[in-house]
Amino acid sequence: MDERGTGKVSLRGWGGVAAMAVACALTVVFALLLPLTQRGGSGGDGSTGVGPGGVAAGVQARAESCDPEVKGKEPERSVSRSGSADGGAVQDIKDRGYVSVGVDQNSYRWGYRDPNSSDESSELEGFDIDLAHEIAKEILGSPDKIRFKAIPTNQRIPAIQRGDVDMVVRTMTISCDRLKDVDFSTAYFQTGQQVLAPKTSDIKGFDKTLGGKRVCSAAGSTAEGALEQGKKDGRIPAGTDISTTVPNQLDCLVRLQLGEVDAVVTDGALAASQAAQDPTVELKGEPFTKEYYGVAMKKGSDDLVRRVNQVLEDYRKPGGGWQKSYDDWLKAALGTSEGPPAPKYK
Repeated sequence: MDERGTGKVSLRGWGGVAAMAVACALTVVFALLLPLTQRGGSGGDGSTGVGPGGVAAGVQARAESCDPEVKGKEPERSVSRSGSADGGAVQDIKDRGYVSVGVDQNSYRWGYRDPNSSDESSELEGFDIDLAHEIAKEILGSPDKIRFKAIPTNQRIPAIQRGDVDMVVRTMTISCDRLKDVDFSTAYFQTGQQVLAPKTSDIKGFDKTLGGKRVCSAAGSTAEGALEQGKKDGRIPAGTDISTTVPNQLDCLVRLQLGEVDAVVTDGALAASQAAQDPTVELKGEPFTKEYYGVAMKKGSDDLVRRVNQVLEDYRKPGGGWQKSYDDWLKAALGTSEGPPAPKYK
């Protein structure tokens, strides 16, 4: 493990989370385009690691299917990596000289700027940040030809549609609903929705023990949809209060610590690293969905999607970078990895 994955970060407990909450608030207020980075460089947005629950390994839940009547219509299927990769979207990036990437700068071990660092220009770090640099390197020949833009959870799709960024690399779950608005690469990580609550709580998981509890989720997240569906199909009681939504997922943890909510529902990959930051909370129950993270891009930009899929194809290979990045950032929380999900193509 290189020095990024060893001694730089110490964000445990309330102090680290409070510092990250301040950074989150600044992200929402300014939403500014950060300058060209040096390796790991300026501003961005990423996402947290997975905790002792082993979310990265086999999740015992069914993956979403966009059309269960048609074989092979899983949302994580993407356009083939073969074919021309030098169309308009890719050429625009080459002509501009940098790739613009929407990220998260507040998600521990996925995409964050260490608030404990004394260096005001401390670099963005994390699993998603490594992948973004790899994409820049493969398209433009240098990992530093990249600009990061901090994107709140609920602004990921609008930022792509407006053309604010070329892509979003921000623990973004591939879903059928999102595929109506953006295109995705093949999957680069598997996770699932899970419940985070205080260790002293009587909540057991995504079940009847949430009855009468206040549950927080990020607006526009798959967790928000899972909670709504859970009430409809009776998996959680009708009396569960799911009205609290926030722009950024980290805000839910702050609400939990302040006693304003009783639990958080989010990707287990994010919740577990938050549990690593705050020893008073823990994951409750098993993941109740199977989901995949992908790189999101503008609808119809097939040439760019194909190019990113080729990058991911090489990145997953032994020695290609995926495993090293996992070991650097996520292994301490998730344990030994079973490796990246296999790509699926249309």
